Amino acid sequence: LVGGNGNEYHFKHRTLPHARSRRSIAHTRLLKSHPLIHTAIQQPGFKRVKRGLRPAIPAIHGLQFDDAYGTQPVGLEPTDPYFPLQWYLKNTGQNGGKIRLDLNVQAAWDQGITGKNVTTAIMDDGVDYMHPDLKFNYNAEASYDFSSNDPFPYPRYTDDWFNSHGTRCAGEVAAARDNGICGVGVAYDSKIAGIRMLDQPYMTDLIEANSMGHEPHKIHIYSASWGPTDDGKTVDGPRNATMRAIVQGVNEGRNGLGNIYVWASGDGGEEDDCNCDGYAASMWTISINSAINDGQNAHYDESCSSTLASTFSNGAKDPNTGVATTDLYGKCTTTHSGTSAAAPEAAGVFALALEANPLLTWRDIQHLTVLTSKRNSLFDAKNRFHWTMNGVGLEFNHLFGFGVLDAGAMVILAKQWRSVPARYHCEAGEIVEPQPIYTGRSIFLEIKTDSCKGTDTEVNYLEHVQAVISANATRRGDLELFLTSPLGTRSMILSRRANDDDHRDGFTKWPFMTTHSWGEYPHGTWKLEARFNSPQARSGWLLEWSLVLHGTKEAPYRTLSPASPHSKLAIVKKAHEDRKMK
Repeated sequence: LVGGNGNEYHFKHRTLPHARSRRSIAHTRLLKSHPLIHTAIQQPGFKRVKRGLRPAIPAIHGLQFDDAYGTQPVGLEPTDPYFPLQWYLKNTGQNGGKIRLDLNVQAAWDQGITGKNVTTAIMDDGVDYMHPDLKFNYNAEASYDFSSNDPFPYPRYTDDWFNSHGTRCAGEVAAARDNGICGVGVAYDSKIAGIRMLDQPYMTDLIEANSMGHEPHKIHIYSASWGPTDDGKTVDGPRNATMRAIVQGVNEGRNGLGNIYVWASGDGGEEDDCNCDGYAASMWTISINSAINDGQNAHYDESCSSTLASTFSNGAKDPNTGVATTDLYGKCTTTHSGTSAAAPEAAGVFALALEANPLLTWRDIQHLTVLTSKRNSLFDAKNRFHWTMNGVGLEFNHLFGFGVLDAGAMVILAKQWRSVPARYHCEAGEIVEPQPIYTGRSIFLEIKTDSCKGTDTEVNYLEHVQAVISANATRRGDLELFLTSPLGTRSMILSRRANDDDHRDGFTKWPFMTTHSWGEYPHGTWKLEARFNSPQARSGWLLEWSLVLHGTKEAPYRTLSPASPHSKLAIVKKAHEDRKMK
């Protein structure tokens, strides 16, 4: 039984151990002929990959394991042996890092917030739930193995420790404190669930959907450090059942407050664009990029307008300035890396926020992320993307979203938070007349909108904006797209992808998403620019563009009192009040 609605079942043919490349027409026809079966669909296999560098077999660290867990004294640092190496938790300048460029977790811990009563599911290749730094924070009731169909999501052994990925991610969230083992998790009193779903020859829509809809009232946060291949030429995203599971999770999970889906933005580097990854670019997920210990982006970081915020991954030139965390078979590592490492850190910060205020909705978490993330010292090493102010005074960067997560600030604001008003979905306009695109000149299209004024889907304060576009080109990777809001905020919704030489598929109703206009008033003229970035002659067609606005009718922060007149909350709230005065 799958899908949670009582009507969908998954049948597996026992004599076919691997994915068939040909459709099994006879089997499908037999199922469809049954009077009790409405629809039968064969599940095709597809590829999903872990995000992060392939792990090397670690050295054995001779640590004394001690099962006596200490409790957290206010103001004191953890005594765990790897804590001094966890620069992303407390950056004292280790290995040439930037002092205080970290997640500011101590400020949350000092408020007594450590993640209690929150469960994060690690959707990955399994979790070593017998690891002495994880076993007391393991939630067996919320765990499952969808790769092997049993309740024990333990990683499958390989000589190269390839299946260490999930265990490393789990330790970042919930490794225990003061027990003499490895380091400490961001939310060290929270629970982790293991959902093993990445370790089979192929992925299917139902495996993904079952994983993302597993125990949605016992699991608060789902952390995913994987996605379509980061090769700079793939355009792929969730299939039908998976999309339904995510939407059901945000609408019904956590007893109606909504599950939090955290996604690693991708490791394709400057050759890729995470807006071509339908998981990271979804409104229902929180897409997290990474920075290294001196504030610059990692060489593997992708950029895109759907990224909401950033955390940290392996630092600078020394491989040991990676992320220190738990590893397979009771071991520890200092070399976990990739945006794989960034997403679980964010999940840990969100677990702290949910302990501080268990009534936060999935949207409240996104608003808190926007309002408390900091620019800090983050910068683009290649000087391509600069920090820019949007129309209500929020700083954003195409690489880092609204900045690095600040656990202390998020917990403080979470405690006084009042849930944001209802969200509406305004179909603001469309252009369906095909427009030719040629090398050497941009084409500009405009949609003038009243943002559904006077209807029951009126949007006056933006959250996510989608440009749903169909286009083709003689070389898809050379196409660039920009969306400019009525307040002048310009989002690059598609950048050049050097490896993408597609000339056949193009984009079909692909939802390019931007978070950069968060908080803005959407009424007015939206501009779409399409151009080729190539010295060679290219041509193509922009076939259709529809603009979809998501946000609230009422001002989202009207019931909140900013602690400081210089806070992001105060700046945006004032911009909203000034607009209402006009």
